[in-house]
Amino acid sequence: MKRFFDAYTKLYGVIGSPVRHSLSPKIHNELFMRYSVNAVYVAFEVTDLEKVICGVRELGIAGLSVTIPHKVEIKKFIDYEDELAAQIGAVNTIVNMNGRLKGYNTDVTGAMNALREKTDIKGKRVLILGAGGVARAIGFGINAEGGIPVIANRTESKGRALAMELKCEYVSPQAAFETKPEILINATSIGMNPDSNASPVPKEKVRDMIVFDTVYNPLETRLLADAKSNGCKIVTGLRMFVHQARLQFELWTGIEPNADALEEFLFKEMKQI
Repeated sequence: MKRFFDAYTKLYGVIGSPVRHSLSPKIHNELFMRYSVNAVYVAFEVTDLEKVICGVRELGIAGLSVTIPHKVEIKKFIDYEDELAAQIGAVNTIVNMNGRLKGYNTDVTGAMNALREKTDIKGKRVLILGAGGVARAIGFGINAEGGIPVIANRTESKGRALAMELKCEYVSPQAAFETKPEILINATSIGMNPDSNASPVPKEKVRDMIVFDTVYNPLETRLLADAKSNGCKIVTGLRMFVHQARLQFELWTGIEPNADALEEFLFKEMKQI
């Protein structure tokens, strides 16, 4: 379907560095077309956030996705944020409300929605590998859902700091599976293309649990392939990405897209990459 733009076309985008690899333009432009929204979404490779936000206000950019490395620093330049983003300490979505910029975090909700499709979280022991921004957001989400997070990280100081923030246990990677997790979440970049043969844990450790990998490129990581072959239920990074993108689109337009249709679209797109 051919699209036409005019003086009333709204502009949205993703800001980050690097950002040219992002799937966000594909998914949001597809949604604008499917739901006949007069808008376009582009990628902005940026470093100076203060200038970016001045541009957003001056040009009337309607909304932004925010990705690495700007999710924390962007908080200094917006007008306010919702309770969840403030608690997590990171913003990945901005809505321009008549010149006032409000920040949200759809990463954690997207992750919890993807996980809830496969299992209840309340009361479950959840081993989170990593101590960066993704692990932090997911840890807050697990706490909010009544789960019991456990942090394992190669750099002990970072792992212990996050565990203290989440008021949960820290364990070394070597002792991680002694905690008998019911859910395993990889919140590191291990297994991401081009190092797609890597896995954060040995195959024999991945048994009798739900396994969630936040990496979505490749579509099935080595960790997920190992887990599936051992009979585990799996949650893909692509499913998390779809859910967080749906939430962004709803914040911007009031329209709630279908998750399954979006995942099918992105799966086909990634197969062509």
